[in-house]
Amino acid sequence: MKKICIIALALLLQAAYRTATGQTRPEAEDGENAVQADLRRQTFDFDWKFYLGEAEEAVAPGYDDSRWEDIQLPHDWSVCHPFDSTISRGWDMGFLPGGTGWYRKTFHLPAACKGRTVSVLFDGVYHQSNVYINGKNLGFHPYGYTGFEYDLTPYLKYGADNVLTVRVDHSDSPTSRWYSGSGIYRHVWLTVTRPVRIATWGTCVTAPRITDASADVRIQTTVENHTSARQSVTLESRVLDPLGNVVQTVSSSSDIPKKRSADIEQLVAVGQPQRWSIHTPRLYRLLSIVRINGEEADRCETPFGIREIRYDPDRGFFLNGENIKMKGVNIHQDAGSLGVAMPDRAHERRLEILKEYGCNAIRCSHNPPAPEFLDLCDRLGFLVIDEALDKWKSGYYAKYFDEWWQKDLSAMLLRDRNHPSIVMWSIGNEVDEQNDTTGVGKARAKMLQDYVHRVEPTRPVMVAIAPGGEWNPNSSMMRPYNRSGFNETLDIVGYNYQEPWYVDDKKAFPNRIMFGAEVFTYYRGRKENMRGYFPVNPWYDVVKNDFIFGQFIWAGIDYLGECYRWPAKGWPGGLFDVCMFEKSRAAFHRSVWNDRPAVRIAVADQSLQLPLVKDHWSWPHLVSHWNFPQYLDQVIEVQTVTNCESVELWTSSFAFGRRYTADYANNTIVWHVPYKAGKIWAKGYNGDAEVASCELQTSGKPSRIVLAADREMLSADGQDLSHITVLLVDDHGIVVPDSDVQITFEVTGNGRLIGLDNGNLMSDEMLKGNKRTTYFGKALAIVRSSRKEGTIAVKATAPGLPESTLTIKSRK
Repeated sequence: MKKICIIALALLLQAAYRTATGQTRPEAEDGENAVQADLRRQTFDFDWKFYLGEAEEAVAPGYDDSRWEDIQLPHDWSVCHPFDSTISRGWDMGFLPGGTGWYRKTFHLPAACKGRTVSVLFDGVYHQSNVYINGKNLGFHPYGYTGFEYDLTPYLKYGADNVLTVRVDHSDSPTSRWYSGSGIYRHVWLTVTRPVRIATWGTCVTAPRITDASADVRIQTTVENHTSARQSVTLESRVLDPLGNVVQTVSSSSDIPKKRSADIEQLVAVGQPQRWSIHTPRLYRLLSIVRINGEEADRCETPFGIREIRYDPDRGFFLNGENIKMKGVNIHQDAGSLGVAMPDRAHERRLEILKEYGCNAIRCSHNPPAPEFLDLCDRLGFLVIDEALDKWKSGYYAKYFDEWWQKDLSAMLLRDRNHPSIVMWSIGNEVDEQNDTTGVGKARAKMLQDYVHRVEPTRPVMVAIAPGGEWNPNSSMMRPYNRSGFNETLDIVGYNYQEPWYVDDKKAFPNRIMFGAEVFTYYRGRKENMRGYFPVNPWYDVVKNDFIFGQFIWAGIDYLGECYRWPAKGWPGGLFDVCMFEKSRAAFHRSVWNDRPAVRIAVADQSLQLPLVKDHWSWPHLVSHWNFPQYLDQVIEVQTVTNCESVELWTSSFAFGRRYTADYANNTIVWHVPYKAGKIWAKGYNGDAEVASCELQTSGKPSRIVLAADREMLSADGQDLSHITVLLVDDHGIVVPDSDVQITFEVTGNGRLIGLDNGNLMSDEMLKGNKRTTYFGKALAIVRSSRKEGTIAVKATAPGLPESTLTIKSRK
């Protein structure tokens, strides 16, 4: 009785919490909870129930969950709560809570499914999950970043309702060193097939030989026989070009014993292959069809790319014979107010913005990403480092390492091996074993790397190495990972914050392949200490050394967690904030990574109250506006960052003439300008031709709110998003950066508000709810479509300002 009272009280508190924060239950829709017997892969994201707290009785199929919260996936419960400065080690999780959560989904399985094989695939659950079907425990999966599948078939009821229950235990939060979120935060899929089927992640496509005239395409397909008899199968594999034309077909036969699987290998030649590259990311598709006695038993499609990668210790990285520098960023997987529960469109928007910026490479730090993220990298043309683990036998993974490292590596390698965007596997980051001098660390690195080579041998393996150990400015050998042979075990060595050692290590280890796996955004270190505060950007170490094939900035995008100290809620050292608003500091890498002529204006002012970040990962405080009444008639520092040969600068009252980029460090021309309200503008020139310009104007007082959606037509699939940029502007439409106001949002119709943010990681405002204060005159509202066609009305109001409205449409 006591337990029942506690659960009832918790349910009341949850309801009160949702009411207080403006969160409402998802709109009632026609539940798509009936499984389709003739659809191989079907989404299992909708019509879930959720309860935060312990509820052991929920395992029972007949448990009454009617008072639980209605949710859909992806779902992250941590991001729905207020920030709490009292949480133990709260800086890792952004001062957001973990806990234990329960999920239940009731679904109807038609009688037509009898005799079929039915399985459920979870793309990611954070973490320590137990899954049950109709009260039967299917298994335990501890790691929060790899997918896993369970066969439901033996425990299902046909022509009746079934209950899938998931317990997620994040009560030991924090676990990762950054914001991990909590819950079933990626997609869930139900697979319904005949009992002879192609295995999940069972198709592998490689191109071992590529010429302009032809490419050998090797196909390996794992076919499973779930029946109690031997089966003779025929596998037909069709290769479709990027336009959908069938360019090759091959068939093979195999006998598969009962309850066993078989790997069927095939080889075809594709004429005049269209190669995948970062400039032209062309994708082929493999259509696999399994037949028994001429009758189709299963089919699936696998996208793949034809491309060649090569690493050279002296000249770096080559893609299809082209020498390419990786212009990369490290990113974590949260997106501010969405937490880690990111619909596909959220990934797509981030990548589109990075692509336009000039970024061509992503390091997935420090875990395998969502599969849709990699699909997008394939389609948009990014180079990807797919990273399995952060630490090995330290940190929270230590207790699972011995039992789970092979399973988790396999999950990443088998799932991701067909992505042409992936050009490297990473097996760890700043692992403690790098400093071991007994041979244990070296042996462990070799064990993991050898396993990767056996499972997926077409890409090299790396570990990101932290600076540390015994520092000696005169000897690279003093660092323990150079003495022990740890680094020499690896195919590739990723250097974290060690630019001053590149040249010395190249001399000491001439065959080592190396790159900057993590680099500072602005300052360069020195040999004696990684904190050198030397204001020459580490990008130039990549440019002047052919053997360094690229760098990955820490971090490309701000993220929750890994806070410096309260009241910071995350890491604000990125080029973009959590809203994907480009920062003033990002102008440097835009200028050196992007061929399009550009010039940007920023004002340097160390008195600005910007979010806290660790010192050497910071940047001189910069903003791009012209509202500085406190400096009237005083000289202030103005920077023009550019890839143009020269720049001219004007204010409303003065012309400063032309200056040449080559005369200044960091592609940044420094000016000293007497401040007066009005306008400041710059023009960039190559020779005498004007090729770029930039202008800032002093704003007046706020007069209205502008709502600008990135997409005003959505798919009515319950997952599509519109990201609405919210601007506080004056009578002339100029953004007002210094008079921020709290805005209230209301969304009605066939969609709902799922996130509000402003990029300020110092804010105490909740990331969910319906109110948000602008930051430098901007905010972001994220609206998700429902599964019904129609319109979505968005209204924004603030005291003293007229209401602003926006209409978004959705269709099937």
